[in-house]
Amino acid sequence: MNPILNTVKAYADKSVERMNSLGELNLRAFNRLADQQPATMTLLMEHGNRTLALMTGTPSYHEFLQGQCVAAKDLSTRLMTATRDGLAVAGEIREDYRAWFTKNWDEVTTDLRSAMPVA
Repeated sequence: MNPILNTVKAYADKSVERMNSLGELNLRAFNRLADQQPATMTLLMEHGNRTLALMTGTPSYHEFLQGQCVAAKDLSTRLMTATRDGLAVAGEIREDYRAWFTKNWDEVTTDLRSAMPVA
């Protein structure tokens, strides 16, 4: 087979491998982010249940407002913690993408340099 065709075939094969590894990286990133969503929804549902309990269980409007302020403060504190955790995961995912890009960019550069004749 022609050396140029061999080079093109090898480059195409490596490109498919790179795209597969990027797809796997995307899937892992999606799963890590999706794993956090149920916990956040649970926080919101708990807050809703707490508010309903306040609405039905407090004898006065004043106590209801105090309870709602406490519940809102608790929710915001817990959401900030969840947000920090989410940002930490996003930072880790960013590093995974950076490492993937750097590794593959170096491989592509090496492949192209080896395929080009030296002048």
